[in-house]
Amino acid sequence: MPDDARARRQNGTGLGILLALVCAAVLLTALPDHDREGGGACTARTVRSWTANAKFTGEFARYGDDAGRTDDWTGGDGTHSVRLPDGRVLWLFSDTYLGLVHGPPNPVGESYAWRDTSAPLVRNSAVVMSRDGRLRTTLPAPVFPDPGPQQWRWPVAARVEPRSPDSSENVVRVLLWTRTTGQAPWIYGVPTSTEVATLSLPDLRLEGITTVLDQRSVPDASQRVLFGTSTLDAGDWTYVFGGDDGQAASRPASKAYVARVPRGRLAEPGAWEYWDGSGWTVRARPAPVLGDGQRTGVGSAFTVVRDGGTYVLFTMATGTAGLTTITSYWACSPTGPWHGPTRSFSPSLPRGDVAAYNPQAHPELSDGDRIVLSYDVNWLDATGAAAQANLSRNVSLYRPRFVTLRLREPGS
Repeated sequence: MPDDARARRQNGTGLGILLALVCAAVLLTALPDHDREGGGACTARTVRSWTANAKFTGEFARYGDDAGRTDDWTGGDGTHSVRLPDGRVLWLFSDTYLGLVHGPPNPVGESYAWRDTSAPLVRNSAVVMSRDGRLRTTLPAPVFPDPGPQQWRWPVAARVEPRSPDSSENVVRVLLWTRTTGQAPWIYGVPTSTEVATLSLPDLRLEGITTVLDQRSVPDASQRVLFGTSTLDAGDWTYVFGGDDGQAASRPASKAYVARVPRGRLAEPGAWEYWDGSGWTVRARPAPVLGDGQRTGVGSAFTVVRDGGTYVLFTMATGTAGLTTITSYWACSPTGPWHGPTRSFSPSLPRGDVAAYNPQAHPELSDGDRIVLSYDVNWLDATGAAAQANLSRNVSLYRPRFVTLRLREPGS
């Protein structure tokens, strides 16, 4: 074949491939809802605006400062929430201070409310908010007992679902992270397993705990994946997001993973499927859907919401910005590809050597195009005793703060 004819043929082949790709993209955009992961029209999303939400921030400050009881919540982190069928909201926390709060000045003369350094610290707690948005009571803590010596449970996402697939009775399923005491860099514990607890309704009594994914056989603890930092329903599935502990292994960012469960079956380990990079499998060998461990990735906890057919993930930024800055990614499917990071923002922080972490969306508090997002605050100190002293001399530090977000399409 003459060289010019060969060139024309090659160029024509390249053009054909290009046209085929364009057509495929058009067809993908036009696919009906049931052919997409979760369905719905998908377009890029980024943060349009954000404002401090004084209502919910102030409510937790009011409740925490109330000295009427000695066994109730005065501060905590790991903030998650779920709306109950009767309109109440159940708030779940990880490490929690109980005890009394004293008015200012504190023992060193500062104008902060404070607690004794001997105040009880429990690994998890739950607070109930009434339908009118007022925090009313703390459940007996800890709600979820330690599974064994030097181990503890941190609650993460929760959902209301039928007791069994065909049951008319509802229960609360709470995802739990089990961790085991470890040495540096595992100062916050070694990731051990993902569990699901069942709470009865309406009395919120613990009925049982089931192990979903045991990670003790994974030799490299930085590769262990715990699921439950965020959940959402789409179609017939509940998607459960998780992460590894890459930051504990000195990587700038952790990686995000996703599993799915038929709706209403969170407490059935055999019903879980994990994304392995090319498809869903019942084998617990998940592959990351987001994160290169350097420029892109997630914090130790993150949250995912759905806006139409678009999934939006909020997390702390990578690197040192992750101490103060929340950023986001978007995708057309829980499995990605995830695009970003997109526009970031830095919510207000109290004075002192503190950091923000664990951004969490609260759909039951959101309204229309407004997303209510919480973030936790802690003292930056590798020594537990020093951090506890600073959190006790100013009790306002170790409590959730809230912002209200609005999303937009880029350029709009």
